[in-house]
Amino acid sequence: MTMTLRDRSSTLVFLAGALAVTVGVILHLPMFWMGRMDGFRLVGMPMDQGMIVGMGLIVLGIAMAAYGLLPRNVGEQIHASRHISVAAPEDAPLSPAHFRLMVVLVVALVIDVMKPASLGFVMPGLSEEYGIPRSEGALVPFAALTGTVIGSVLWGIAADLYGRKATILLSAIMFVGTSICGAMPSLEWNIAMCFLMGAAAGGMLPVTYALLAEAMPSRHRGWSLVLVGGMGAAGGYFAASGFSAWLEPIYSWRILWLLNLPTGLLLLGLGVFIPESAKFLLARGRRAEAQAVMARFGTVSHTHGKEEEDVDFAPVHAAENAPVAGIWSRDMAGTSLALTMLALSWGFINFGILLWLPSDLVESGVPKAVAAGLIAKSALISVPTVLVVAVLYSRWSTKYSLIAMTAITALGLAGIVALKADAALPPLLFVTLLIVGTNGMLAIVLPYAAENYPLSIRGRATGWVAACTKAGGLIAQALGITALVPELGMAAIVVGLPVLAAIVLTWRYCRETKGIDLRDVDRAAGG
Repeated sequence: MTMTLRDRSSTLVFLAGALAVTVGVILHLPMFWMGRMDGFRLVGMPMDQGMIVGMGLIVLGIAMAAYGLLPRNVGEQIHASRHISVAAPEDAPLSPAHFRLMVVLVVALVIDVMKPASLGFVMPGLSEEYGIPRSEGALVPFAALTGTVIGSVLWGIAADLYGRKATILLSAIMFVGTSICGAMPSLEWNIAMCFLMGAAAGGMLPVTYALLAEAMPSRHRGWSLVLVGGMGAAGGYFAASGFSAWLEPIYSWRILWLLNLPTGLLLLGLGVFIPESAKFLLARGRRAEAQAVMARFGTVSHTHGKEEEDVDFAPVHAAENAPVAGIWSRDMAGTSLALTMLALSWGFINFGILLWLPSDLVESGVPKAVAAGLIAKSALISVPTVLVVAVLYSRWSTKYSLIAMTAITALGLAGIVALKADAALPPLLFVTLLIVGTNGMLAIVLPYAAENYPLSIRGRATGWVAACTKAGGLIAQALGITALVPELGMAAIVVGLPVLAAIVLTWRYCRETKGIDLRDVDRAAGG
């Protein structure tokens, strides 16, 4: 497809914005390097003129990039999308383009997950350099999680309005900009930058799932969603720990933030291999672009047993006043409530109970090395969970795979309660159940959400569920800041109640999506 003059100008504005952000970050590096004689400690150092100019360039660059990605007929497209049902082929065979997209999105998710995962490795050095207590240091992950909650919601809405690819690219630009956190001399600027980093990271995860759900054929969608998400999450935590072990002893905790520069630029480069969703393009009336994407993925249309070019590419208009389902509409409210409770519970367990568990075991008389070993062994046992869940999700049942993983999590919570009552019980079994269950829940809940909602709200719905996974953690971190962390057994009981309720709601209201044609979801929603 030839590029129009407007397309060229938009691309140039976007590239100029990316360059401005990159230069702005580079202007902060001299401050970082000045601290090399003191272990890269920058606390108390004044910000120089280059840093101030660099911050201005970053703000300007992000604004330019956002403008360059903005569609020029937003109002018309939004109006049109309310009354369009997309009829894009769903039965395409897997092609090299599908596998390339999966690999690229795995790398993108590794980069995305690595940002918040680095918080655990940053906190000890950050707290030591700034001389702050644990409760004050908790403000950093609290700000980051707040950013992910807001980012998941806002980026999900943006993905529905402006496109899946555009939001991924803008997230990458923000990743680059927030790398200056590693050169900030004050705690306050670190907190602010962590908020922005969280906003960028929180937005890309749900958008990635929405894009992949719309790109993969129905029969391959389930396993690919779970596998890409699971490998991205595992790879992100592995990358965070690996870079921490390799670079932090040399360049201090700050290097983990400065890595946002090369990884963000890598993500921008990968944007060449990330297509826009053909279904989104069709819903916006951008037929020629949609056809190009379809051709790239080897898709053909069929009518009465023979292939015909373009037959199913045209948008199908519904009645002018046909309703479009919302996340909390009567038809979707039960599903949304179930997924919301699952996501909130997961966040509280992952960012609360599992973080408090090692300290609680030590306080209970378990040696520190043994406690750490329990977590490591449990995490190692849970690694194959992603592959098992991918098989169950695609071959058995999407709905009951989610229920099964949630039930395992509930058993793990019950085990924690039992362990607090009787310390002689085997802690490895219960910790493993909890970690395996939560890993399985995370691997399923966002792909499942992406398959349950129609095209018109898929991005924002998946973004909402992703935001809730972080909101649960936000509640846990708030308890840490206010020194109101409950006794671990009581915390397990409190979070276990909504987990059980979510199982019932999922069984009652959620649909089976195994092999479902996403066009049927759109038709059922009326849009």
